[in-house]
Amino acid sequence: MAANPERLQFQEAIDFYRGKIRLPTSSWTDIWQQQHSHAFVVAGAAQDDLIEDMYNAIRTAQADGTGYPAFRQQFEEIAAKHGWAYKGTPGWRSKVVYQTNIQQAYNAGRWKQRDALQHLRPYIQYDHTSIEHPRLEHQAWDGLVLPFDDPWWDYHMPQNGWGCKCRVYSLTRSEAAQWWGQRGKTGPDESPEIEWEVRNVGTQGSTPRTVRVPKGIDPGFAYNGPLAGLVAVC
Repeated sequence: MAANPERLQFQEAIDFYRGKIRLPTSSWTDIWQQQHSHAFVVAGAAQDDLIEDMYNAIRTAQADGTGYPAFRQQFEEIAAKHGWAYKGTPGWRSKVVYQTNIQQAYNAGRWKQRDALQHLRPYIQYDHTSIEHPRLEHQAWDGLVLPFDDPWWDYHMPQNGWGCKCRVYSLTRSEAAQWWGQRGKTGPDESPEIEWEVRNVGTQGSTPRTVRVPKGIDPGFAYNGPLAGLVAVC
């Protein structure tokens, strides 16, 4: 059974989250891509004490395992305390904030563990986990096995979008060879060709951007977040 990022506590994930600076912002595009691995932000939360309270609420939920229900209650209490008029419904907004931060901390922690063992487990396999409303591009990458250092991972390391729950697993040489043999192959897959698209984001906020992203990756997620975040936990 796959591990649940909300339930599994391990030091690398906790360290990644604790290493973030708290940064007030007016829009989610105020900082971009790799910068999110080093900063904790909540779009539209522009007060220092508000962002500090949100950061601490997630940190507590992560460390003691109380999970999203506890954070949702705190989210509404913190918003009321600071008079924060956020966008969206309480349930939707609190879930986006919580799940994105918890998932990325989990991914970064796992990447640090894999990085230390890449000489023993030199391959990475993509695992598409969504059953309901799957993203077709992510579904097409399911089972893909590439070397640990393949440049494709620079743009496609999960989390690959809002709400994305795709994962990766590291493989030994023998595990990878067994996988290839079952599919009539003799070596790793070829990196899928990247089809780039130009997208406009943050057009209603203070920092609109025109960005170039791979097809299938939400704007803002086209980077190896766990790898960028290693700087924050070293």
